[in-house]
Amino acid sequence: MKMQLAEIAKALNTTCESDEKTIITSVAFDSRKITDGGLFVPLEGERDGHDFVAGAINNGASATLWKKGHPNKPDNIAVLEVDDPLEAMQDLARYYLRKVNPTVVGITGSNGKTTTKDMVAAVLSKRFNVHKTQENFNNGIGVPMTILEMKPNTEILVLEMGMDRPGQLHHLSELTHPDVCVITMIGEAHIEFFGTRDKIADAKMEITDFLREDGEFIYNGDEPLLAERAKKINQAKATFGFEDNDTVYATGFRSYKHHATFTINDSEQKFSIPMIGKHNVSNAMAAISVGHHFGESDEEIAASLANFTPTANRMEWEKGDVGEDIMSDVYNSNPTAVRAVLNSFGQIEMPNGGRRIAVLGDMLELGKKSPELHAGLANSLDPQVINEVYLIGDEMKHLYEALQTKYSEESLHYYQADHMDHMIDDLKNDIKPNDIVVLKGSHGMHLEKVVARLR
Repeated sequence: MKMQLAEIAKALNTTCESDEKTIITSVAFDSRKITDGGLFVPLEGERDGHDFVAGAINNGASATLWKKGHPNKPDNIAVLEVDDPLEAMQDLARYYLRKVNPTVVGITGSNGKTTTKDMVAAVLSKRFNVHKTQENFNNGIGVPMTILEMKPNTEILVLEMGMDRPGQLHHLSELTHPDVCVITMIGEAHIEFFGTRDKIADAKMEITDFLREDGEFIYNGDEPLLAERAKKINQAKATFGFEDNDTVYATGFRSYKHHATFTINDSEQKFSIPMIGKHNVSNAMAAISVGHHFGESDEEIAASLANFTPTANRMEWEKGDVGEDIMSDVYNSNPTAVRAVLNSFGQIEMPNGGRRIAVLGDMLELGKKSPELHAGLANSLDPQVINEVYLIGDEMKHLYEALQTKYSEESLHYYQADHMDHMIDDLKNDIKPNDIVVLKGSHGMHLEKVVARLR
């Protein structure tokens, strides 16, 4: 972005206490990440961002938002007083979005939204200037920040949109007015706050609340909860999945060690993605559907998908220090995601003498159903397919108990959350060169520490 303070002040319906001709070239709410010409946004959370304005100034900030009435207003930086800095940042994003006026693709879903976002951006970048959500900045702070970071020549804005409460996607939809809405799937993520998958589906559908009249709703057609709710959408619709009544459906799916291949209906083009698993093929079909919306050919889409770069810690392959292959998928976790990863992991062809070893950490934010949902993963674990299981965390004890009748004592290992070092030592002593290891757990379990030690 590049705007004078006068324009920013007008957009926020406030005044600027300094030279209004000062050019602002970036926005940041972290004082450590502010750069020359930046506008600092002091957010109030566990710590009050107003306390860090001095650091922002030292790092080159040219101006700061400031909550009206907040004490110790600085006099050595341009100040724009507002009622609420977060709402002001969202209002500025809303203004800048209208100014640049890109086509907006909004993506949500219980699982797969980050991977789908990366795939969609790769597909569309062949023809268009595309800006996308970085990492998973997908909430009421991350979405406006993504908007404010886009270049003025952006033609398509690909936004990942997340939620953990009702009403959040409604707000993000109102902020962005998407031209295309995508829902990848409905799972159990955040079921602690919703109680049922039906209520999760209702909340996910909020992304369509401000879908433009000439827009399109693209969704997983194999999910009855979405198919039922999509009937109320008057805009154009398209579905993806594995059933032959979907608009785009996969055929000839095959999963290998480092990639998966498939074809789709009504096309002779073969697709390949640098990720494994049926669930990632589903994400790819969502991206194909978005590509079709923008007039991309299957040949162009296939070339983009074959080389796209996924966000870190999502089914990344690494090499361990004794030669084992490690699949790291440790950014987040819920029952649907774990089952998908275990299914994909179990389909990988093994080298001679190699074993499949699963390391699973607690799935967080499952509420009262957590014991049942953890224990239920036992149905996705077979000692003939996944030979060794390492479990860590208080909630994983429920899975440990459920697996004791399936796995021998030598092949089933359980550790409390604060015994990670002990687990890593045992794991390192157990792993052989031809083994493959998968790690899956919620981000709060910090299984990335295990990956680092195994490397």
